[in-house]
Amino acid sequence: MIALSDYLILAAILFGLSVAGIFLNRKNVIILLMAIELMLLAVNINFIAFSYFLGDIAGQVFVFFILTVAAAEAAIGLAILVVLFRNRQTINVQDLDTLKG
Repeated sequence: MIALSDYLILAAILFGLSVAGIFLNRKNVIILLMAIELMLLAVNINFIAFSYFLGDIAGQVFVFFILTVAAAEAAIGLAILVVLFRNRQTINVQDLDTLKG
């Protein structure tokens, strides 16, 4: 049987990779969105693991809300990315730092 610490170590590794992805790559918006999604999935692993080992279903229900928010965030983020690429012909974050009305 897999112990709770194994799940927590896996989630910590995924969370660390996502934080490293955010800090090391600040140029590409797609990679930033993927790192945020990976961070949310690491948190979901924690919720599922604690829910299973404590015998409480509240963590599993909460994961559905997080997945819903993550799906909406991904859809809206990619839609904004497509509009920015059409207007500016780049997805480089450093080129998108000016806001003009």
